[in-house]
Amino acid sequence: MGVRETRLICPLCGHPLPDDTVVCPGCGANLALAVAVSQQRSLRRGMTALLSTSPTHVEQLVPRLGDYLIANGYVTQADLQAALERKGEHPEALLGQILVEMGVIRRDTLDQVIAHQILELQVALLESNRTLEARVQDRTAELETALVKLADINKLKSNIIANISHELRTPLTHVKGYSALLADGDLGKLNGEQHEAMGAILKAVGRLESLINDLITYASASRGEIAINPDPVPTRGLIDQVHERFDALARAKGVELITALEPGAEVVQADSEKLIWVLLQLVDNAVKFTPGGGRVGVRVELIDQRVRFRVADTGIGIAADQIPLIFEEFRQLDGSSTRRYGGTGLGLALAHRIIEAHGAHFHVESEIGRGSVFEFTLRRPAER
Repeated sequence: MGVRETRLICPLCGHPLPDDTVVCPGCGANLALAVAVSQQRSLRRGMTALLSTSPTHVEQLVPRLGDYLIANGYVTQADLQAALERKGEHPEALLGQILVEMGVIRRDTLDQVIAHQILELQVALLESNRTLEARVQDRTAELETALVKLADINKLKSNIIANISHELRTPLTHVKGYSALLADGDLGKLNGEQHEAMGAILKAVGRLESLINDLITYASASRGEIAINPDPVPTRGLIDQVHERFDALARAKGVELITALEPGAEVVQADSEKLIWVLLQLVDNAVKFTPGGGRVGVRVELIDQRVRFRVADTGIGIAADQIPLIFEEFRQLDGSSTRRYGGTGLGLALAHRIIEAHGAHFHVESEIGRGSVFEFTLRRPAER
């Protein structure tokens, strides 16, 4: 069985290197350099920085050639100084070539010195690569460990929230039930002030129940337990629910609520319960953050054979650099907004997860003092 011939390629110009020469016929590179470079593929990648200036001679790859020649006894300080003076007169000339022309060093000796330096560079580069790879592996392992710990912490947080929320729901059910009995007069007739107070209590209980449900939904979403059961959903029913829920509240604030359903968008493929939750959340925010005299619009329309839901308001708006943050859990862009407008900062985060579970994404546009637009598109039942 014959031995396969191995042909070297010049790492500088790519020209094949004959076996009977030490100089590349293409660019003048020394054969020893080609051998050194071809020994390790990693060296080719490491040499990229050195080759970025497109050298015309192998000597240009060797740093501080003169110092190396002196340190190893090939030339004297006087010889080097004389060669440097000549190079000052002819900047384009190579230092090694000048020393050869001066008779201070032989050409083959210079080639050996350059090849030896290149080999030293190779060893240093390979060692540096090994060290870097080890550091990358160590850092990767540290990051993987940190991610596992973070996942465990998030899971623990979700479990705590879920457990607390369920524990809160049990006594809240009793409070809600007895409050309803009192308000209806089943436990005794109430006077006007008492009846008004019970109305406020029931309103607060409803708000608390909504917050607890949000926490439970958040905990389920954090564990990846959002289940989407898509069916054909009439969008007219969604629009009517939104109008019924917020029309009175909007008018009480002096905000105009406008709903519109365009032809072609009468049915959408979605989980009706979760989709209406998202719409109610968006409109609740829009009304909440829109001052009196403003307007909130809800439009459902057909865009590129998909149903687009669009909620727009003329409210306080969101700064451009803050828009990416609004879908983070427990996020309130303004610390005072929690006290002024209420809320846990979970609504948009949950809405975002629900829409993503439908295979869609939110598109948000906003401007401070001009209002905001939230929109997303879902497929129609006929789509495949």
